Amino acid sequence: MADVLSQSQIDALLKSMGSGGDSVPEETEKEVKKEKAVTEEVKYSKYDFYSPRKFTKDKMKILTSVFENYARIITSQINGVFRVMTDITVMEVQERRYYEYVNSLNENDAVTLVDATIQDLTKNLVPLMIYVSPGLVITLIDHMLGGSEEVIKVKPGYRYSDVEIALYRRILSYLIQALKDGFANYLSMEFKAQRIEDNPSMMQDVGLDETVAIIHLNVDLAGLASEKVRICMPGTLLESIFQTIDSRKHLARGYDYEDNRDTILDNIRESLLPITGQLGTIALDLDDIYHLKEGDVIDMSKPKDHDVRLFVGRQAWFTGKMGIYKKNVAVRINQRLYEEEELEEELEAAASE
Repeated sequence: MADVLSQSQIDALLKSMGSGGDSVPEETEKEVKKEKAVTEEVKYSKYDFYSPRKFTKDKMKILTSVFENYARIITSQINGVFRVMTDITVMEVQERRYYEYVNSLNENDAVTLVDATIQDLTKNLVPLMIYVSPGLVITLIDHMLGGSEEVIKVKPGYRYSDVEIALYRRILSYLIQALKDGFANYLSMEFKAQRIEDNPSMMQDVGLDETVAIIHLNVDLAGLASEKVRICMPGTLLESIFQTIDSRKHLARGYDYEDNRDTILDNIRESLLPITGQLGTIALDLDDIYHLKEGDVIDMSKPKDHDVRLFVGRQAWFTGKMGIYKKNVAVRINQRLYEEEELEEELEAAASE
């Protein structure tokens, strides 16, 4: 890409050309090099050593994976329930301070507090917070009430009416229920709406300097407007989630190394399996089968004392002899088939050597 000269540099070049000089003035050349060095300077994000990061990159990757799955779920639900084409994507998942989340909101913004519970964990967890931009809420309300396919745009800080608040709760119920499915790949959680706050600056559930994870979701409304969903997860809630995930990973690793043969056999010992005795198989034409009648004899092409195959399910396991036991037809097991297969493989291997 060509360098863009400032007005002073252009004036210097014109002055040089007017004086008949072919070379670029030294001062102008220095200014060009200086501006080029500034434009090529690599930008680095500042790290605050006074408040270091609480969660590792691996933890944040897990959270990103959760909300990418969550974004796909709510995209499908909103498109199906509200008959509006949306594309919801995760813009960023960042570890921040709680005051940064609060400062990004207006005084009249409605924020929903959601209680989260983890299965087998009795500890009381700090609720997470969900903010949905008013433009998205009003557009979905308009579709709920049979409106057109237009996208409604409202000013920031829009205050909902009482009727809109009731419908707002209905819309948020879909977003809150989908959180359970978003976390389903990692752990079982339940989410329930607690209350709606009209003034975010008055919320005292989380300390202003407490570490939180802020998730920004971008909602593209049919390419006509871009709305936002911001979710704030307190650090204490994240700690409980990550500890539960880590503990279950350790249990899973330990379970893999244990000898569970007896446990598995005890669990399947009472299972019912069909056992079938097969006299033999033969192929007949459809015409012959159609004309079969009582008294006809089918030649099995086997001697009468030939072994019978016993199938467990659809797999042949044994061979045996037909007979009678207590006036009932019975089969006496002679041999297991897989032992014969192993013996044949050993003989073939010995012959090849």
